[in-house]
Amino acid sequence: MKILVFNVKYSPNLGDGVLAACLERGLMQGGPDISVETVDLAGRSDFGMSHSRRLYALSVLRMLPRPARARVVELALKRRLSALKTSWWQRIEGADAVIIGGGNLFQDDDLNFPLKLAVVLEGVQRAGKPLAVFAVGVTGNWSERARKLFSVLHDCRLVHASVRDQGARENWISHFGNASPVEVCPDPGLLAASLLEAVHSYRGLPLVGLGVTHPLVLRRHAGIAPGQIPLNKESDYRLLIRWFIDAGCRVMLFTNGADEDDRFLQRILDDGGCKANLRDGSLTVTPRARTPQDLVNIISQPGVIVAHRLHANIIAYALGIPSIGLGWDRKVDHFFNETNRQEYILQGAQVSPSHIGEMTLRALEAGLNPAEQRKHIRKTRFCLSHLVEKFRSAEHESKHVKL
Repeated sequence: MKILVFNVKYSPNLGDGVLAACLERGLMQGGPDISVETVDLAGRSDFGMSHSRRLYALSVLRMLPRPARARVVELALKRRLSALKTSWWQRIEGADAVIIGGGNLFQDDDLNFPLKLAVVLEGVQRAGKPLAVFAVGVTGNWSERARKLFSVLHDCRLVHASVRDQGARENWISHFGNASPVEVCPDPGLLAASLLEAVHSYRGLPLVGLGVTHPLVLRRHAGIAPGQIPLNKESDYRLLIRWFIDAGCRVMLFTNGADEDDRFLQRILDDGGCKANLRDGSLTVTPRARTPQDLVNIISQPGVIVAHRLHANIIAYALGIPSIGLGWDRKVDHFFNETNRQEYILQGAQVSPSHIGEMTLRALEAGLNPAEQRKHIRKTRFCLSHLVEKFRSAEHESKHVKL
């Protein structure tokens, strides 16, 4: 059985690459006859192919009103999608089944994903292939144009629909109704331990992994006011680094691989105190991750993680490492809710660097509930095997009809 997956595998945010790799591996556990190919919705074919002017483009888009942003994005994507459509539809024709997932794909990001997924859905509908939407994120507040583009899903042979948390399920039902069941399946990134290349153990002072994210990215997609987002400027990061070191910890800075995050990290380091900490070894900076495996290996090193990025927190949880989630989007809140760690998601103007530091040490001391963690990982594997069985049933029905 040949399964074709559509997501953003080669995104500059390597968290998307981690979930894509875990999804591929999980599906192939369904039997020796299964092959999996993943198509990147941006047309990328490898890691590191992000446009060098991406940060500038995000800055320009942010200055435009929402309708104007959508028109600009649609115009920019028109020629690109026209070129990709032929290839995508040919690959859909050659597949036995198609998956859209995982990741936050059912969102109206100025029509970015609605336009791309509409092309995929039309190809699936024309080919009559069984389709699964698997463990996706779903946002509310779609524009009417986005609703129309996503509505092609109703014309497809949908054999499975699942989202990654209860919040996404509520949004899915509000958009598509509850005529057909929609399940909650954990993010495939919870299988990240399968990508781990070496087991790390830290010695000496506690090591805190501090994930760095450019504030512009957070503000563009935030579900809360910018002033409610913790660690949204260089000085806040520097204060938190100083707090950890004064508390007897070492600090490791890392990013999920995006170029804009790496640039912001360098701005944080442009400070006399940080430079002194780098010299004495109390502060370290990891080499920039280039592949999903790199990111998993980086996150496996500290004893606790602090990060805005959803998949930094998911990977940490998958590896048995406690984390502090810095709130900015409901998807981060939902993950901590799903894993019963609500107290470790922090957001609001009152959240200071010292508050983050205190909660981080509390999380380090408490650790994770091993039984709870194993339960979520087992559910992830079960959902993938269940999905494969649904495809096998669809394949059997198709052969029966032809006979």
